[in-house]
Amino acid sequence: MNTAIINPSYVHLGKDLHVSTVRASYQTTIVIAINGIAPFLWLPLANVYGRRPFYLIATLIGFVSAVGCAYVHTFHELLAARFFNGWMPIAFTLGAVTVADLFPFEQRGRAMGVYTVLMTNGSHLAPIVGGLIGQYLGWRWTFKFAAICDAVLFVIMLFCLPETLYVRRPEAITETNRERISFKNYGHMLRLWTRDPDLKLRARQFVLPSIKMMKYPSVIFPAMYYASQYGFASILPAVTVASIFTQFFHWDTLDIGLAYGGALTIGSFVGELMAGMVVDWIVKHERKKLGGTDPPPEVRLKAIWTGEFLVPAGLLIYGFTLTYRTAWIAPIFGMGLACCGLQVVTTTCYTYAIDCYRLESSETSQVFNFFRQEFGMTFAFYTIPMARKIGYQWTFFFFACMGSILGFIPILGLMWRGRQVRERLGRPKNINSLDSDPVET
Repeated sequence: MNTAIINPSYVHLGKDLHVSTVRASYQTTIVIAINGIAPFLWLPLANVYGRRPFYLIATLIGFVSAVGCAYVHTFHELLAARFFNGWMPIAFTLGAVTVADLFPFEQRGRAMGVYTVLMTNGSHLAPIVGGLIGQYLGWRWTFKFAAICDAVLFVIMLFCLPETLYVRRPEAITETNRERISFKNYGHMLRLWTRDPDLKLRARQFVLPSIKMMKYPSVIFPAMYYASQYGFASILPAVTVASIFTQFFHWDTLDIGLAYGGALTIGSFVGELMAGMVVDWIVKHERKKLGGTDPPPEVRLKAIWTGEFLVPAGLLIYGFTLTYRTAWIAPIFGMGLACCGLQVVTTTCYTYAIDCYRLESSETSQVFNFFRQEFGMTFAFYTIPMARKIGYQWTFFFFACMGSILGFIPILGLMWRGRQVRERLGRPKNINSLDSDPVET
């Protein structure tokens, strides 16, 4: 929400700070870009000192920077404040790691679905709230509201978010460990800092581990496919819809926020109804066929087909209905349909990659996050000029082909030979502080 709450108010922001509507979107672009880089710092620290302190630190940074955004006087000051605001969304990567900390193999699909639908819908719910606030209170209050939410969230997490990082050891569970696992010692798990003597922080754990994970097809291919689909179905509307719908339908801030925020939110929730439960059902069905043995992670990829067809269908509807000036409900429907398919893609790709490399889940999540954010941050610079030159229909036809044809070919390869390739490459070595952990179940 910190990233996207300002999106419906680009027109008002641009007028107040004397920049064009397209240029006003660049401050969101900065946040998107930093979102992809910040976890390179956060994740190695969270793998050693615990998840909890960095959830708290990042949320506090979000609060302070959102307040700064509300009181800037120039566009350059806003860009600087938004740079720091981009360091907040640590849950883009740490959330998936926390799910892997807590849930076993057969429950992870549904749990990951809950995480991904909330992660995705933060930026979809934001314009509904931001459009209403921007229309009646002004664009500065959108940032003030984000700061208020950050402050409330910080207090909630301070008392209600215990530490989830732990080291699985092969020895029998002791009484002390059993007490810790059962959450009886809740106060102990609310410490601001956690330190396990077996975990060591080393310089090589920054940046390099995520780069190492990019050599594994079961990580890099789903990450690139997911990044393209997320960019086209979620980030693209976020940074362009204010300009497009103001031009085509002469909508005000409130109309824009309600329409596209509502469409994307509904699409995501419907998509998740098809995703998380289906992924887990596939796993349970395959396990039953194998006599109780866990199936290979590749079976989860069977759930991706729904998203593979819905995302391009939604993009084509969106682009062609804009070109032929249909009623506003048609492009909004296309936007929601694409987001419905995106949620299926998101849950399936995240769950599959993390199942393949659970101990490296933080680095795997960061690969996903990096490609998603750095790919998505480019749309604000070229989408509108490109659409005005070749037409919205061909622009979105090109996007549909890029994501759902070129991006999907490697996924087909993983369905066919993913397990063999993964076994040939072996388990990653010297990736993070958890490498000494021999137990993965």
